[in-house]
Amino acid sequence: MSSPIVSCTDLSRVYGEGEAAVQALRGVTLEFPAGQFTAIMGPSGSGKSTLMHLLAGLDKPTGGSVTVDGREIAGLGDKELTQLRRDRLGFVFQSFNLVPVLTAEENILLPLTLAGSKVDKQWLDQLIESVGLRDRLTHRPSELSGGQQQRVAVARALVHRPAVVFADEPTGNLDTNSSEEVLGLLRTAAADLGQTVVMVTHDAQAASVAGRIVVLRDGRVVHDGAGETTEGVLDLMKAVAA
Repeated sequence: MSSPIVSCTDLSRVYGEGEAAVQALRGVTLEFPAGQFTAIMGPSGSGKSTLMHLLAGLDKPTGGSVTVDGREIAGLGDKELTQLRRDRLGFVFQSFNLVPVLTAEENILLPLTLAGSKVDKQWLDQLIESVGLRDRLTHRPSELSGGQQQRVAVARALVHRPAVVFADEPTGNLDTNSSEEVLGLLRTAAADLGQTVVMVTHDAQAASVAGRIVVLRDGRVVHDGAGETTEGVLDLMKAVAA
């Protein structure tokens, strides 16, 4: 197994103080190597979204450490964190988060535009081909279906060749066909492009596409294993809830 692109050690996060304090994460240690597609699951309140926010530097831990692309991020200032997220991380959200006044192509290129980086035209062409949007590049988000918008978002997350892509419920607003397309893109990114993908989901069918499944309960890792079929994921979640 290759060295981890993202890792956390004894990670904890407490919200509030005193009797009102909530322990969202309790001593989580995980590693995510290059080219692996991991699904993070768990019941509501298990800490899965908190974990993603900490791994992506969107929130600061109460204890423990997070290392992204060889850098321990706890000591980074706001400017350095912003640069790390811009240059080395990709994000896919449930709500697409496209800029409505930009075309599909402009939205895809946005990370490079913000960073002032040059476009690798061969890579861009490969991405556009893989997401199947060549005939939609001049369309704005309002002119695209939900599935097309999310495919734009996936291409945007990959265009700057990030160290890791974080996907937060990426199929939550999509129908079955569009969900399968988007999950297929993320799986291809990991399998063929060597992209590290970490996805938070409550959807067993979505999780079944991943090569690894991590399950949280009450802020702790209660399962960390190989991918499962949809039925296997459902059985796993029932066992965790028992």
